[in-house]
Amino acid sequence: MTRRPMVRPEDIDTIDLASPRLYAEYELDEVWRHLRAHRPVYWHPPREDRPGFWVITRYADVNKVYQDKAHFTTENGNALATLLTGGDSASGTMLAVTDGIRHHQIRNVLNKGFSRRTLNLIAHSLQQSVDRLLLTALEKRECDAAQDISANVPLGAICDLLEIPESERKFLLSQTAHAWSSDYADEPPEENWVAKNEILLYFSKLCRERKGSDNDDMVSLLANCRIEGEPLNPVELMANCYGLMIGGDETGRHAITGAILALIEHPDQWRALKNGDVDLDTATEEVLRWTVPSLHGGRTATGDVVVNGEQIKAGDVVSVWIYSANRDETVFDRPDEFNLARTPNKHFTFAYGTHYCLGHHLGRMEVYAVLDGLRRLVSDLEQIGEEKWIYSSILHGMSSLPVRLTA
Repeated sequence: MTRRPMVRPEDIDTIDLASPRLYAEYELDEVWRHLRAHRPVYWHPPREDRPGFWVITRYADVNKVYQDKAHFTTENGNALATLLTGGDSASGTMLAVTDGIRHHQIRNVLNKGFSRRTLNLIAHSLQQSVDRLLLTALEKRECDAAQDISANVPLGAICDLLEIPESERKFLLSQTAHAWSSDYADEPPEENWVAKNEILLYFSKLCRERKGSDNDDMVSLLANCRIEGEPLNPVELMANCYGLMIGGDETGRHAITGAILALIEHPDQWRALKNGDVDLDTATEEVLRWTVPSLHGGRTATGDVVVNGEQIKAGDVVSVWIYSANRDETVFDRPDEFNLARTPNKHFTFAYGTHYCLGHHLGRMEVYAVLDGLRRLVSDLEQIGEEKWIYSSILHGMSSLPVRLTA
């Protein structure tokens, strides 16, 4: 299919790296390669009505920022979309944008929901769901992989974890798909806010219903937990259910669609998967490194600090680019090759340090289940229409990928 035009390195000082349009309509590989080589800690000048920010592209520097809790915080937000527009309203209440003692307290509560028993049940349910979706697609022969397969795999897993009724799952998917991205360049920003508020209101109602319940689902766990003798307040309840829903749905969904496209574009890797030449755990890690469902992570500097020779001032917005770090030539051998047998593969797709993704088990299980299903049930994959990339400066994925599957 037609590839998106490549942004040239010489255009770096005129493009807007915080623009959702950039990632939907262009390829930036040459820009990231140039920044890693020549300007690894780059000051991005202000654009329109938004302030400037730091762009960090090398693996080692990204690692430094992730681990430096003394100089960087997520409490103003963890993405450029909120950091450059006044901060995140969930700061101090949602795990992803909370630091310090409260972060550890909430994380400890949420970790209890990822028991081995729960994960085993979800893994079994996932494989059944993937097989059902693939068999349905095979029967029809043609489908939209993004909408008919990828959208339903992580949705089932995270809704099982939260025990969302089947009848309400499609509604939640329609909202999560538009909370942090848009399908069109001219979609009004109000659409994102409406979607976010719908999710928050839904979980506010669900938490009230499950107050006093002794169920072991994640919503009941949050609704009935106590930290230092006190329950979570209503805002914390809504915000953390929202965070679980968004994180659990978006990462897996875009990784799965990206995996299907990568297998189509790299027939040698498709054959290696089909022939059983690659270990599924190893292949899963390469899919996660390659697809990069989250393009960047955001931080605010809490004090003056030097990163790779550049002075970052207290209050500066800092963005670490996972996409670029996952392709750092000094860490990954031939990083621009999709290689399902790649090892070692210490990518940053789930971030690192204190804010390492809580749902990384789920993300890995979802990709694994799809690779396993494709290997067992599908003999051939073919793209039959142009893919459509979402408009987002943080999420990296497709809203549409028309394919033909052969049994």
